[in-house]
Amino acid sequence: MSFICVNDYEVYSKNVLPKNALDYYKSGACSQLTLRLNIDAFQRLRIRPRIMIDISNRDCSATVLGYKIKYPIGVSPTAMQKMAHPEGECANARAVGAFGSIFTLSTLSTSSIEEVAKAAPNTNKWFQLYIYKDRDVTREMVLRAEKAGFKALVLTVDASVFGTRYADVRNKFHLPAHLRLANFEGLKSNKINHAEQNSGLTEYVNKLFDSSLSWKDIKWLKDITKLPLVLKGILTPEDAIIAADLGVAAILVSNHGARQLDTVPASIEALPEIATAVGNRCEIYLDGGIRYGTDVFKALALGAKMVFVGRPAVWGLTHSGEEGVTNVLNILGREFDETLALTGCKSVSDIKKSMVVHESTYSKL
Repeated sequence: MSFICVNDYEVYSKNVLPKNALDYYKSGACSQLTLRLNIDAFQRLRIRPRIMIDISNRDCSATVLGYKIKYPIGVSPTAMQKMAHPEGECANARAVGAFGSIFTLSTLSTSSIEEVAKAAPNTNKWFQLYIYKDRDVTREMVLRAEKAGFKALVLTVDASVFGTRYADVRNKFHLPAHLRLANFEGLKSNKINHAEQNSGLTEYVNKLFDSSLSWKDIKWLKDITKLPLVLKGILTPEDAIIAADLGVAAILVSNHGARQLDTVPASIEALPEIATAVGNRCEIYLDGGIRYGTDVFKALALGAKMVFVGRPAVWGLTHSGEEGVTNVLNILGREFDETLALTGCKSVSDIKKSMVVHESTYSKL
């Protein structure tokens, strides 16, 4: 089989992954309406290309939190990647480094902060964080990420409780016995042992997550770290404005891969009003539903500075580890570069909001 698009890697993965792992990676919350919307909403957007422009010299790079990256396409935090490949997060991080972009490590990873730092020393790495009931757990994670050279903290703000994913409930999902949630191994503040980790992810996480989380905790987190803070999981302009008022470095418009609250909007649907509300007060990113280079272009036109992908990287990882992730990212990069060329854009700064419209613009004709 010739692997020429992201979907090819997804089809392969769905044929080879064990059901427990596959359902965990691919499923969304409840009826999975938002999971479908994340893809479908991109298909309802139309690109309005400009022509007869010299695009012989193109530059796909972007500057994000002060760092230049080759492509505005990074990798989102995804938990437990050793279920997809024995090298898990380490292989994924190396691939992102070779691609010249940003890798985000999940707190719920099967490779530790320190292992990923050692495996991919030259990759621009961010660390995804939760604020736990035991604030010492959070503080210790932050200190470890700082010490390991991670460049930013990505705080997930849409998971004060765990969303219901029917597939995981039916499968009684648990981490395979030979794997560990590596960031909790040896953690001084950790009072939950390996046996409890394997009793079921939802039960484990609910023992850690803090349902009393509020905006005051953002101020607390900013006080204990010098790293830039990215808030992941914002879907409304009201919350985006509060985040900007608190001085966060960036907002990641995200519905958690459609895995938390079903029937919320697709990330790309929520993006425009958030971008309008926040303006240039902080950087804005997007994840959820990116499968083609045209999707990257659409997100940038509607206000994102860069996009992140989660599942596509896992599908590449499943296929052939680091090489597979590299191939998936290169496919998206090539498609994005091609989209720039065919829309008359020489760089990301040439992408204008007017170049992407909803399909209803044409259905009225």
